[in-house]
Amino acid sequence: MSYCVNPTCSNPKNSASSLICQACGSKLLLRDRFRVIKPIGQGGFGATFLAVEQNLPGNPPCVIKQLRPATTTPYILNMARELFSREAETLGKIGNHPQIPRLLDYFEDNNQFYLVQEYISGLTLQQEVKKNGVYSETGVRQFLSEIMPLVQYIHEQQVIHRDIKPANLIRRSQDARLVLIDFGAVKNKVSQVTSNQSEQSALTAYAIGTPGFAPPEQMAMRPVYASDIYAVGVTCVYLLTGKIPKDLEYNPTTGEMMWEHLVQASDHFIKVLRKMLDVSVRNRYQAAQDVLTALDMEPYLDSLNQSLLSKPSGSTQNYSNSGIDSIGYTRGNNDSVAKLAASIRARKDKTPATIDTEWKHGRNQGRELASKPATRDVNNADDPFSARKLDSQSLLAAYEKGRRDFAGCNFIRLSVPSANLSESNFHAAQFQQPNFQAANLHNTDFGRASLQEANFKDADLSKAYFSNADLEGADLRGANLSQAYLSQANLRGANLSGANLTGAKVTDEQLAVAKTNWLTVRPNGKRGLF
Repeated sequence: MSYCVNPTCSNPKNSASSLICQACGSKLLLRDRFRVIKPIGQGGFGATFLAVEQNLPGNPPCVIKQLRPATTTPYILNMARELFSREAETLGKIGNHPQIPRLLDYFEDNNQFYLVQEYISGLTLQQEVKKNGVYSETGVRQFLSEIMPLVQYIHEQQVIHRDIKPANLIRRSQDARLVLIDFGAVKNKVSQVTSNQSEQSALTAYAIGTPGFAPPEQMAMRPVYASDIYAVGVTCVYLLTGKIPKDLEYNPTTGEMMWEHLVQASDHFIKVLRKMLDVSVRNRYQAAQDVLTALDMEPYLDSLNQSLLSKPSGSTQNYSNSGIDSIGYTRGNNDSVAKLAASIRARKDKTPATIDTEWKHGRNQGRELASKPATRDVNNADDPFSARKLDSQSLLAAYEKGRRDFAGCNFIRLSVPSANLSESNFHAAQFQQPNFQAANLHNTDFGRASLQEANFKDADLSKAYFSNADLEGADLRGANLSQAYLSQANLRGANLSGANLTGAKVTDEQLAVAKTNWLTVRPNGKRGLF
């Protein structure tokens, strides 16, 4: 079937072979290449359609977003044109990310504006909850571990999404990764139309985002990066309760959403969520990384404090189940544990830029000591690391419990596609053709690791550390290696076709022995062969 996108068409359905609409005479083949199949959504300012690209083999599907201004009044038309240009510019700038749909084309035709994007097959989180029920705390933690690095990436591009909600998050059928869609409400450095009050009101009507998911400062047209964090927090409440904001009660004095009595979760997790949802932007987390840091670190401090109270000085008790390794310190030594707790708190107080600098240069004490053989109690049957050999299930279970240090371990038949293992320490670990396809390995340490013929296809390896790692024959097609540290890594025969190496620390000599193609993004940000 062909579908006519003329808003005034009385009968938009046509045969698949038609070139002209039988009802209104409009062209059915947009840009002489896109044939609309059916509508998939509609809002006040436009509609979204499923289409196919006829000029490519197999007629691949795509999504066409049509922006329909309410009137042809000049200032409304100019506002619509600016919103359209803003979304196209934003997608063009940030679309080279595996969790954001790629922009395929954009054009204007007869005072209507069209964006053509990659089609993402899958259910939205809203559909997922309606079909399968609400999430557990563990499920929402996993959601945050997937979405917050993406939010951080968007913010690093100086973009505020302003419409994060369950209906705009699709779990892609292909690899089960979350994809964020609908960048029509973004705010970036493009100037907004503000020449008079009527124009500002018109802009507000479209670009403010979704009531209930947008925090007070965004409703007042003063969005900041923390506004997206609030929206993610509201999404978490929906995942835990199945209730959208308008179905919840609000505190009449403070305006805060009342949700805690509906949620079954740990006190710590509720505390983190409460801070994400603070109506005062000053008291909210200011950066996506702050949320991840709070979720990862705070429970460990409680365990460390408890160990100080319960274990005498000099005890040889193994603390492997506390959720953190005492890197560089003797286990059970109270002074050392106190130092470790202090170092965690100190790290939380550092700016993201400081942490990033330490990671990229790989000179901090943790990495230096992690390269040494780890101290493990081989006689402790309850410690899954006692034999220093791990399979996929053991690794994922340990990570879920908060463990991040796997330095020097020997992994057997490891297959963890689409898993979240970000910020883990695999320094000097031994792998045998591991499968990390589409996994989240952001900020992970693979220094000196044996990774021959590893499958990293479409994996997020941004800011990963590969110094002196053996990646011979590894499949890195489509991987995000932006800001990765590959100094002295063996890339002989590694397949980097379509990989993103923007800002990566790697030499031309290393890349000369790897496989690249015209889709490979070089360290300088340009595409092409090396």
